[in-house]
Parts: sequence; C-alpha cells; structure tokens
Amino acid sequence: MKFELIEGVSTLSFDLIGTLALAIILLMMGYAIRQRVSFLNKFCIPAPVIGGLIFSVLALVLRQSDLIQFKMDTVLQSPLMIAFFTTVGLGGSLALLKKGGIVLIVYWLSAGVLSISQNVIGVAVAKLTGINPILGIMSGAVSMAGGHGGAAAFGETAESVMGITGSLTVGMAAATFGLISGSLLGGPVARFLILKHDLKPTFAKYGTVDEALGTSDSTEINYHSVMYHLAILTVVMVIGSVASRFLSSMMGDLILPGYVGAMFVAVILRNLNDKIKLFKFNFKIIDLFGDVSLGIFLSMALMSLKLWELAGLAGPMFIILAAQVVFIVLFAVFIVFRLVGKDFDAAIMVSGMLGHGLGATPNAIANMGSVTEKYGPSSKAFLIVPLVGAFLVDIIHIPNIVWFMNFFK
Repeated sequence: MKFELIEGVSTLSFDLIGTLALAIILLMMGYAIRQRVSFLNKFCIPAPVIGGLIFSVLALVLRQSDLIQFKMDTVLQSPLMIAFFTTVGLGGSLALLKKGGIVLIVYWLSAGVLSISQNVIGVAVAKLTGINPILGIMSGAVSMAGGHGGAAAFGETAESVMGITGSLTVGMAAATFGLISGSLLGGPVARFLILKHDLKPTFAKYGTVDEALGTSDSTEINYHSVMYHLAILTVVMVIGSVASRFLSSMMGDLILPGYVGAMFVAVILRNLNDKIKLFKFNFKIIDLFGDVSLGIFLSMALMSLKLWELAGLAGPMFIILAAQVVFIVLFAVFIVFRLVGKDFDAAIMVSGMLGHGLGATPNAIANMGSVTEKYGPSSKAFLIVPLVGAFLVDIIHIPNIVWFMNFFK
C-alpha cells in the first residue's frame, strides 16, 4: 500500500496482496454483520455484498468529500471468476434431466424464457429512457437471473472490452435490488397460490438434491484430495481459457467473457466422466473451491464499485427494475404455475423461481423453505429448482446474454 497524488487527489493505492487481504477482511466482516442483523440474515443477503457495499459507500463518501480515494489492483478478480464458473460446470451433469422428468424440462425452459424476456425488457426500457442498451441488459438477465456473479462477470466485460462506463456498478446495484425483491416476494406469492387454490402437499418422494448430484461423497477431505481436485480445476481453467480465445478469434467481433469456455469445458468433462469414470470427484471439495472463489471474487468486485456513476442512471434503472419485478410475478403466477402442474409443488416452485429469477439459488431455497415449513413438504420442488437455478438455466442464460450484448454493443 502507498499514498500518492493522482490528478491532484490523495489516493491510497492497494497492491495485489493488499487488495486480496482487504477483500477477505470485508468478506469476513460481511459474515459477522449478517449473523447480527436479522434483516440481512432473513433475506439471505450474501456476505460479500454486505462487506463490499459498506466499503464502496465509504469510498463514495470520502471521494465526494475530497478527502481521499482508493485504487485497487483487481488482477485476481478474473481468475477467481473463472474458477467459480468452472466449479459450476463440473456440477452440471445432463443426466440429471432424467431425475426430474418432464416437469424439470418444462421448468428449465420456463426459466430460459424468463432470462430472454428480462433482456428484452431491459433493452426496451433502456431505449425508452434514453440510456445505453447495454446498461439495460446489465439490469436484465445479467443481474436478475445471473445475480451478483453474473453482474460482476459481464459487468467487467462490458467495461473493459466494450468501454461502457458504469456497467459493473449498474449490474451490482440491480442484482442487490433483485435479491431483496425476490426474497420479499417468493413467500407471499406462493402463499397466495396455495390459499387461492386450496393446495395440499402430495408427500411424493423425488429424492434430494445431494442424491441427484451425487454430492453425498464420504471421501476424506485431506491434502491429497484437495490437491487432486485443484489440479483438475486449474487444468480445465487453462483449457477453457484457450477455448474462449479460439472461439473469439474464429467469430470475429464476438465478445465472449473469459469464463464461458472454462465453464463449458467443465460441463463436457463432467458428462464424459459420468460415462467413462476417469476421475472420482468429491463435490464437497469442488463446492468448497467454488464458494471460496465466489466469495473473494464478489467482495473484490463490490468493494471497487464506483457508486458515483449511478447518479444519472437511478431513474431509468428504477423503471427497468420495477418492470422486471412486475413481469416475473405475472409470468410465474399465470404461466409457470400452470405449466408445471397447478398443484402444491407448482406453488413451491413459483416461490423458487422468484428467488433465483431475481437473485440467486440460495434465495430460491430460502423462499421454498419458509413456505414448506408452514404448509408442508415438497421434495419435487427441492429437487428441480436447485438443479435448474444452480446450473441448467445457464445453458440458455449465457448464450442469451452473449447474443444480446454483441447485438447491441
């Protein structure tokens, strides 16, 4: 760390190690605050969002007061992002489609349609309000269905490659709005459907997510097993990065985020391995790598937000986000609920879609948990929603975002 004058402003510059240390400290601070503040705990606000936003607000106040500004070395952000999405890909067994049957496929396609619709809404309202369509996409599927991870990943691409100032900040702000909205709406909407249609649980057994994913591995977690999985993870990241560069060079002006290649190479490896059993994966270790990578990645992205860039975008952003919330509620209640059975399980899945369609899969699970705790169990929903929200929707979601961003760049 060092103090210096940049354009006449006192600046505290963090080197790579300093930036990493600050990100981890803010992440742990976020966990501590969430444990003590019931509102944050109730709505499953991610710890890196809490810690990172507190720092970015502090940075805004200090900058606007002409006291000091901060400069970060976020070079680790990209490899952490790639590592996280690689672990997502390794969890993506397409054989899981058989576990949920036709209802899983219908729910999956519905989530895909929602993702596409969110981008259509974002672009349409952005054009009506006179802002760049890319910022509309950042307030669309990128941050709604994609959450903070998608906002950080695509926001970085939009700013560094496309030169759209404020993309990361808009995406993160929209993701936070969506996260809270999805948590607030999931339970009440499901309750409305259950009471209106007098729905009762079926008590049918569909298995658990752990059983479907094969994550109940009892392999001991030790130095050798951790290094074994780290070797696989890093090799897939390297191959995926090469694949991304190759695809970008073959497709001319196509803008492809760096993690896309690694994620889909991981998907291919996982599904080949399901057939030939070359590697023995312990998904607890893979999930641990993913959680650590995502936590530090998001903390680093949020603490370096330039909140002052939101000043002229607050009005258009609010209109876009309000439209997104109204649409997902209508879509889930009048279309998805009917398509997936119009029964008790369908109502629980609606609460889940509001969770991951506006925020993240943990919010979907939290929504469903709060409803089933009061009205009864739904093993069907707890199998289908996490599988779709955590991975399957990305098969539609990511190409959708890439196409929209390249079309409107």
